[in-house]
Amino acid sequence: MQFCNYLIYGYAGVNSETFQLKNLDRGLNFDLYHAVTALKRKHPHLRVLLSVGGDRDIPSDLDEPNKYLMLLENIAHRNAFINSAQSYVSTYGFDGLDLAWQFPKNHPKEFHSGIRRAWHKVKGWFKSKKVVDEKAEEHKEQFVTFLRELQQSLSSKGAMLTLTMLPHVSAELFIDIPQVMPYLDFVTLSTFDFLTPFRDPKIADYTASIYPLYERDPAQSADYQIQYWLNNTSQMGKLVMGVPAYGRVWVMDKDSGITGYPPIHAAGAAPAGNLTETPGFLSYPEICVKLHKNRDLKGDAAPVFKVGDPTKRFGTYAYRDADDNGEYGLWISYEEPATAANKASYAHVRDLGGVALFDLTTDDKLGVCGEGKYPILRSIKFKL
Repeated sequence: MQFCNYLIYGYAGVNSETFQLKNLDRGLNFDLYHAVTALKRKHPHLRVLLSVGGDRDIPSDLDEPNKYLMLLENIAHRNAFINSAQSYVSTYGFDGLDLAWQFPKNHPKEFHSGIRRAWHKVKGWFKSKKVVDEKAEEHKEQFVTFLRELQQSLSSKGAMLTLTMLPHVSAELFIDIPQVMPYLDFVTLSTFDFLTPFRDPKIADYTASIYPLYERDPAQSADYQIQYWLNNTSQMGKLVMGVPAYGRVWVMDKDSGITGYPPIHAAGAAPAGNLTETPGFLSYPEICVKLHKNRDLKGDAAPVFKVGDPTKRFGTYAYRDADDNGEYGLWISYEEPATAANKASYAHVRDLGGVALFDLTTDDKLGVCGEGKYPILRSIKFKL
């Protein structure tokens, strides 16, 4: 914690009936809330916020209306949330609230290639014609009202209010940037997961590029997203660049070729790792141990081969070709200490407010990669 100024604990959710804040940590009661805020006793400089949403508040019926939008539409719902949020913050000793608000997401863009096996010959990206939210303009205005009301309540008790923009949520559709900035202490931009194995199962590519990739959608880059906000606010010191401490993993098969050079054909999400237990997702230590394996090993035990980025523009990936049976192929776009340091330098040069690591649990907390404990976190800190 000596490397962090803020710790954001996620996630709480919204009760779909009462619209009050609710605990999503089933079976853990509220013990973790007390444990997290107790860290301030050992680290007095640390401020701890409770985050709401974060794509973790998933309804049992995916067809039910979006409660995060319903809350914005009704003053009684907003008041119920605000009162409960104030109670949570004061009861458990949080320094404020972070809204990782679950707005509707942009639909995946269709990828077109002229030659089936030559995925690098890109013809273009096309936006989906599906409407994300027919009432987006109303919800944008209501969100400003909600932030004003919530900030007034929290600030009366000396508590903070921050916003986290989740991946694939359009700031253009939902956020009136000049209007919301006065009510926020800072905004964290999730400048990663531009592609994932679940949104884009048939195409593997860089997931957290700093700059736009050649013949790709420029919006799928950190620089594009950050510049959009900078073009709409002069308060660059309130903008925080999000950096992942993990990788997204696709399956390579016989149609993926043997070069690993992205973008390439993929066959969906790779199997889950032993630690994270999530298909298509590996923590940094889960990835680094695959890099260091004996090259004589075969099958699922075989190593992956790292391809670095001397340009410091796009990121690092690693891959393992499929075997003769079309099995055991992997393609991983991931963050490592060197690429995280590049992003911290980017943020520093542009006078941004800082860098947020998503998250501490997927960094190498035990030092198994041979770079010390929390190497990604430390690489960020030393560049700021």
